[in-house]
Amino acid sequence: MPGVTDSGAARLTAWVHGHVQGVGFRWWTRSRALELGLVGSATNLPANRVEVVAEGPREACEKLLAALRSGETPGRVDFVAEQWSDPKGGLTGFVER
Repeated sequence: MPGVTDSGAARLTAWVHGHVQGVGFRWWTRSRALELGLVGSATNLPANRVEVVAEGPREACEKLLAALRSGETPGRVDFVAEQWSDPKGGLTGFVER
């Protein structure tokens, strides 16, 4: 992928499928992201999905992705789709939507 290196900054977009709404999942995701120094958002989508957008060091984004798949989240995660891209910037903090 152009511009996405193991050591550089990256943008992770993850779509989390399962029982992840109304169970504290976005709050939990925000907490993990802030611990890792990431910026972005966790947004409820239709069909019981949450979209997680995180920017920061690639290694930290990979740790967040692993946490989303860890089985230790609130609710129940059935599947996580991921997309990697170059960071777009302009994000501050990590918000729940």
